[in-house]
Amino acid sequence: MAQKIRFAEAPDVGSVGLTEEIIQKRAYELFELHGCQHGHDMEDWLEAEAEIMGKKQSVSAEPKKDASTITAA
Repeated sequence: MAQKIRFAEAPDVGSVGLTEEIIQKRAYELFELHGCQHGHDMEDWLEAEAEIMGKKQSVSAEPKKDASTITAA
């Protein structure tokens, strides 16, 4: 019989470290996408964290807007 996974349990240290590493790599990708501009590390980290944790779509997954779809406020 297959072993059931219990999601209510706290993740082990390895998975937390792995998640942090994934966030770190994505934050660096965002840093590069934003032209390697220093001083925005916290925004890049939080954006990456939101993407990885499923709270926000990734920048590359967001639909691109062209001039014909932009409306004035």
